[in-house]
Amino acid sequence: MANSPSAKKRARQAENRRVHNASLRSMVRTSIKKVVRAIEARDVELAKTEYAAAVPVIDRMADKGIIHKNKAARHKSRLNAQVKALSA
Repeated sequence: MANSPSAKKRARQAENRRVHNASLRSMVRTSIKKVVRAIEARDVELAKTEYAAAVPVIDRMADKGIIHKNKAARHKSRLNAQVKALSA
């Protein structure tokens, strides 16, 4: 357990950051799930709009370091391929 005042402050900051980052990660997962649901429902227009909405969210979280940039690229690539396959 933290004993010094600076260690206690660090522990508080780490907890606040953890909660905030968890919220942001959840937002990314939700935006990805919306695209996946639209693809599963075979709704091309909805899938395209949800994908267009998800890309900036994924990119923003990769820039902030919430998710790794390669993970962001992988999600975008796979979702885009699925949306395109649905359109064809």
